[in-house]
Amino acid sequence: MRILITGGCGFIGSNLAIFLKDKIKNVKIDSIDNLSRKGSKLNYKRLYKKKIKNFKGNIAKPDKLARLPKFDLVIHCAAEPAIEASRKKIEEVFNSNLVGTFNVLNKCIKDSANIIYLSSSRVYSMENLFKLNKKGSVKENFNVENSKSIYGFTKLSSELLIKEYSYLHNIKYIINRVALVSGPWQFGKEEQGFVSLWVWRHLNLLKLSYIGFGGTGRQVRDVLHIQDLCELILLQIQKLKKINNKLMNVGGGQKNSLNLIQLTKLSTHVTKNKIKIGSIKKTSPYDVPYYVSNIEYVKKLYKWRPKRDLRKILTDLYFWMKPNISTLRKYF
Repeated sequence: MRILITGGCGFIGSNLAIFLKDKIKNVKIDSIDNLSRKGSKLNYKRLYKKKIKNFKGNIAKPDKLARLPKFDLVIHCAAEPAIEASRKKIEEVFNSNLVGTFNVLNKCIKDSANIIYLSSSRVYSMENLFKLNKKGSVKENFNVENSKSIYGFTKLSSELLIKEYSYLHNIKYIINRVALVSGPWQFGKEEQGFVSLWVWRHLNLLKLSYIGFGGTGRQVRDVLHIQDLCELILLQIQKLKKINNKLMNVGGGQKNSLNLIQLTKLSTHVTKNKIKIGSIKKTSPYDVPYYVSNIEYVKKLYKWRPKRDLRKILTDLYFWMKPNISTLRKYF
């Protein structure tokens, strides 16, 4: 089997490439990544050591994909992940996230390859998420019709495009609506999610603020350990012939959900550092006060569940970041 991972030098892509290389016998794994993001060169070095080749290229440009070898499966991780970036760089986000998916699907047709797509929990309507009133969890049939951010639009549109290509060309697919993922090899940057940002700022005694919704720190999210995600995708690959053309929420679920106040307490406990948290009342138009994934469907399909709790996620992050402080400071 030959697998292509798009965005293979990103956080999820690089962890996934190395995990699958170690777990699957007789597999050839390659990456395509344009190495434009800070930290991607660090991940590139990890892949190189594992003899995983990265083809430097932008998936928004079809000629880059056309020149690649033939693959049996594409795991499509590449995207511009920063929600706020889609307010200011609409064309860039549209090209990376939607035109990129279009080009990847054409590559799948050419190769007769199947696809596993990492979509996002951001496909759900912000207006309807506000109505959850900080209780319950979001199922796959939750409203996706109303505003969701340009980022969320490109992810949902990619899902629909994958389904159309599957119907026309008999491509097998799995769509994972992934919530917040964290763990080792996150660099503490805001666009990678608030968990690694919180641990990094506590580790380095840097400033932080509760932003939005009155600046009280009560926004809630669920978090999934990167290792749990990798284990799920391995199952999806192994069962793709029997379980395919499915869409599912993937996240930490209710048990792995917390608000920013709780995250601050946990970060203080893990790092042994206490920092002052500021308060900014203004709310971004793309922020929501509450999101927790309902993961009952994926649990039933694959007999899978998150094994690592919030404490494990933060502890693993901390013990990866601490010995790599000087390297991370150099890159960022």
